[in-house]
Amino acid sequence: MQLLDTIAAISTPHGKGGVAMLRISGEGAIRVAAHVFRPASGQALDALPPRHAAYGQILAPDADPAASWVAVDDGIATIYRAPASFTGEDTVEICCHGGILMTQTVLQALLAAGARAAEAGEFTRRAYLNGKMGLSAAQSLGALLEAENRAQLTLAHAGIHETVEKKTRAIYEDLRAVMSQVLVCIDFPEEDLADMGREEMYDRITCCAGALESLAGTYRTGHAVAEGIPTVICGQTNVGKSSLYNRLVGRDAAIVTEIAGTTRDILQERVTVGGEVTLLLQDTAGLRQASDTVEKIGIDRAHAAMDRAELILAVFDGSRDLSEDEKALVSDLSRRAQGGQAVLTVCNKSDLTMATDVALLRTLGEPILLSAATGSGLEDLTERIRALFIDGQIDMRNDAVIATARQHAACLRALSSLRSALSGLQAGVALDLCCVDIEGAMSALSELDGRAVDEDIVNEIFAHFCVGK
Repeated sequence: MQLLDTIAAISTPHGKGGVAMLRISGEGAIRVAAHVFRPASGQALDALPPRHAAYGQILAPDADPAASWVAVDDGIATIYRAPASFTGEDTVEICCHGGILMTQTVLQALLAAGARAAEAGEFTRRAYLNGKMGLSAAQSLGALLEAENRAQLTLAHAGIHETVEKKTRAIYEDLRAVMSQVLVCIDFPEEDLADMGREEMYDRITCCAGALESLAGTYRTGHAVAEGIPTVICGQTNVGKSSLYNRLVGRDAAIVTEIAGTTRDILQERVTVGGEVTLLLQDTAGLRQASDTVEKIGIDRAHAAMDRAELILAVFDGSRDLSEDEKALVSDLSRRAQGGQAVLTVCNKSDLTMATDVALLRTLGEPILLSAATGSGLEDLTERIRALFIDGQIDMRNDAVIATARQHAACLRALSSLRSALSGLQAGVALDLCCVDIEGAMSALSELDGRAVDEDIVNEIFAHFCVGK
């Protein structure tokens, strides 16, 4: 990617529409746009004031290569001069009529005038490299474009306004103040020039560690909203797993029959429950002793999916007593719950006479009585899922919320370094050794908000953006 190139792209979705917008950015953006757009006022394009929408003609090379450029549409052009633009560079946005051929014609005209076709996410990447936004804010912008529910919109909007960056920047500055005092003590041990002693350093670092611990604690909520919880529906055959899956998905995504073992492979959908929690929901093969080779493969895949899941919805047929295999499943689920996986038990077919002894199921928590056939109890299930993952004390609109695994890992590294520094201070370890841990925490914070991050991570983030953003 050549950052000095002038780039152009269609920034509205491909297809027919009333209006389409093309964006040009770079040092030569205004010069390139002037070849393609002629203001109706007669002014030169570069003479227009910034942020002024000018009406005019859009030009493109004629089909005859020997002919001059000809008018192909009327439209609007707006100039944004560096650094007061999205990318921090000179930028021009041209709006034309939204036909597929029209937008492609205008784009080809921009390329013929000297621009290069933009790569995926290149406009936002330039904004990041030019200091217009932090990496977390850029990542939030990508999340905003992919948002599937209002909670994701809220969280992404807060991220764009750098709630996480502001929080981490404040912690970073506190640590830098401590660090400066540590260095004074190391460089001038006999002069007593430091403004804070070891005890005050310990207190300041303790406050920073507490702030990081609170920030790390928001990841469960942020992860549930933004990334999604890997969730598996499991249970024996014919207990209603696929019916529950269809209820949560909102359509007949899985085949439901009275024949045992209908589901043999894993079905997956991304769904929102409770208006906030995103589930990466999987329907699996019924767990039983099978002789069929294909069904055995499906059951093995079901167990593997359970191993990867963060949430397991274990479904039982409430109209019958628990089988020996189901009692063994309860024992397995108890082991998984102790290992940190979230487990909810669902007594399905509550519209029929209940015959299941729920005492054993209660060892995993209060079972949810539900009828996948009628939808009764579904609201209770979604509320229980929401309660597991959403912290009601968090204001996603205003609070700093960690929403990605990258941010969470950096936050935990910073916290680990601070805890090590505190242990060293408490044990009377030499300040230069404590200094290493404080530096480690500051480095992790820089990675968290994108001030210092590996180029491969940057490439991975922007590779998921669409062209034109």
